[in-house]
Amino acid sequence: GAGLSGLLIAKRLQALNYSAIVIEARNRIGGRIFTNKSSLETPVELGATWFGHQHSELLKLLKELGLGYFEQYMYGTALFEAFSMAPPQEFNIPQDIPSYRVVGGTQKILEHLANFLNPDQLLLNQIVTDIDFSQEKVHLKTNKQTFSADCIISTIPPSLFAHSINCTPILPEDFSNIARLTHTWMQDSTKVAVVYKNSFWREKNFSGTVFSNVGPITEFYDQSDASNTRFALCGFISGGYSYLSAEERKEKVITQLVKLFGKDAANFDSYSETVWADEPFTKHEMQAQLNVIPHQNNGHPLLQEALYNNRLYLGGTETSNEFYGYMEGAVRAANRVVKEIKTTFSN
Repeated sequence: GAGLSGLLIAKRLQALNYSAIVIEARNRIGGRIFTNKSSLETPVELGATWFGHQHSELLKLLKELGLGYFEQYMYGTALFEAFSMAPPQEFNIPQDIPSYRVVGGTQKILEHLANFLNPDQLLLNQIVTDIDFSQEKVHLKTNKQTFSADCIISTIPPSLFAHSINCTPILPEDFSNIARLTHTWMQDSTKVAVVYKNSFWREKNFSGTVFSNVGPITEFYDQSDASNTRFALCGFISGGYSYLSAEERKEKVITQLVKLFGKDAANFDSYSETVWADEPFTKHEMQAQLNVIPHQNNGHPLLQEALYNNRLYLGGTETSNEFYGYMEGAVRAANRVVKEIKTTFSN
């Protein structure tokens, strides 16, 4: 996988003089990091976005890559809709624990990591179907070709791995049972972004922050860029609206924004969204039949153990024992895997 964990692992292994190839099923890098460059060249986050002071390993990585970050705009009045028939409540959010965003978009992290790899080390549009551990070398098959390696590192969601890849011999039963019932971060989230030519909400002393029990919006925030030259509102809508078409969702989102911020909200430049449950290579169709709660089995010890006599390792945010479901968890999982590889293969 060419998400945050996968690309960071590849960079770290290359620095240790190991040979690594990153295989990605999508036609893009990033995984569940997805910065969409919408109209007016406004970068909006349809995947991972925020981090804080407590995310120490991510902050170290940003410094290592020379990437800047800036404080999430939260100044002014925030709104809370408790009931559909009542006006929204107004309040101010304390500024003592700020959140941050990456200058230029979260995708910048992935682009900088990918720049450390040669073109033949990063392969897109290759779907892994089979992995054979029965011989001295591990053989991995995709929809396009076959590879042999000393070991495989999977950074895709554990549930997706267990449901979609055929392993020989079959996965250990205890691991398989846990992996299949491991919640995938973002799997049921829908993020939307609305781009504007100006930040009219700031002019009215609104922060752009919305919490709502009414819907479709559940959480919304100011998504303007670091230089305050490009403006947007972005956030989450309820998963209950996933059955609607994109056009129907857009209409309902804009209607709610007009209700909250006034008629200026109707004069948007573009609308974009990602329904992560429908995004290929995030959530396997079998997961819809399982009653998995948020963060279930994330950080489980079995997800951190090497399998097949140290020839299969799992990374990715769901495998981290701290900050799982965050970019911090993805970085920590990558660091753990690299440490284990170095220990095992240097002997």
